[in-house]
Amino acid sequence: MSKIEKNLIIDPDIDEAVEYVEVWEDVVSIKDLVLSLIICSITTLGAYFIAPNEPPKPLFFGLFGAILGFAICSILIKPKRILESAKDGK
Repeated sequence: MSKIEKNLIIDPDIDEAVEYVEVWEDVVSIKDLVLSLIICSITTLGAYFIAPNEPPKPLFFGLFGAILGFAICSILIKPKRILESAKDGK
């Protein structure tokens, strides 16, 4: 199980504090994490339940639903990471 730490980061561009958690060595927003889990669950289960009842098809429909959910989440939720490049080892 991964180590979960709560971080409260105050963004100067936004008037409110945003709460982040650390999951698998990365920091994510709780709101975005829950939203993406809901979207992916709905698309995966929806595709699984509309699949024909022949043995391999529910698996493939569920996988397609998961990929569709991932695509939707990657469009709706933008990365929060700020990358800075260091010059001359500084």
